[in-house]
Amino acid sequence: MRIAKYLAHAGRASRREAERMIAAGRVSVDGAVLHTPAVLVSGAEDIRVDGEPVATPPPTRLWRYHKPAGLVTSHHDEKGRATVFERLPEDLPRVISVGRLDLNSEGLLLLTNDGALARALELPGTGWTRRYRVRAFGRTTQERLDRLQDGVMLDGRRSGPITARLESAKGGNVWLDVRLREGKNREVRRALETIGLKVNRLIRLSYGPFNLGNLARGAVDEVRPKQMREQLGALLRSGT
Repeated sequence: MRIAKYLAHAGRASRREAERMIAAGRVSVDGAVLHTPAVLVSGAEDIRVDGEPVATPPPTRLWRYHKPAGLVTSHHDEKGRATVFERLPEDLPRVISVGRLDLNSEGLLLLTNDGALARALELPGTGWTRRYRVRAFGRTTQERLDRLQDGVMLDGRRSGPITARLESAKGGNVWLDVRLREGKNREVRRALETIGLKVNRLIRLSYGPFNLGNLARGAVDEVRPKQMREQLGALLRSGT
């Protein structure tokens, strides 16, 4: 496979990050420093990053994590805020999140040790629905919510279809069930703002076939290999 994909499978970085590392001359194969990601490797080579050997990629693993509000989905935060990865159990290997949940959002976040898998699961083409329970300030009707099915203009482009169902209204807030197949930055919040609703709580309930269920806030639960193979199929590398 291509070297960047190999490094992603090995959990060293996402494929894009690996490509940047290669461009910076930080990756070598059998002693030769690479400057292009257009190099194929089998894993039998002496592959190094910053002079350190890259181990053979371990079997792909996947975890469900109940992200609390108030954590940044990042390995490092320039503002010094607490991050998801600082709060994970110490015995967890290095993991990458599948997409992100913003600071004030909570609920299901998938984690994996396979950067290539993380990237694949983030793509709209994978076809997985993200489902959210949303509380928003304002008033609306189901008719207005149905307009979101045509997508909305965000950053100069039309989003994919968004399905929103009105569950209840209490005080100045409404509760909604929201589903979409993309995960652009703050997309649910920004889409609802276009119809006059301001989100004040957002909980992700599911990501594709994986559900939050009764997982406690802050808890991590590994997806069993059998379930992972059934749900991910061809997206998994051979040997997993």
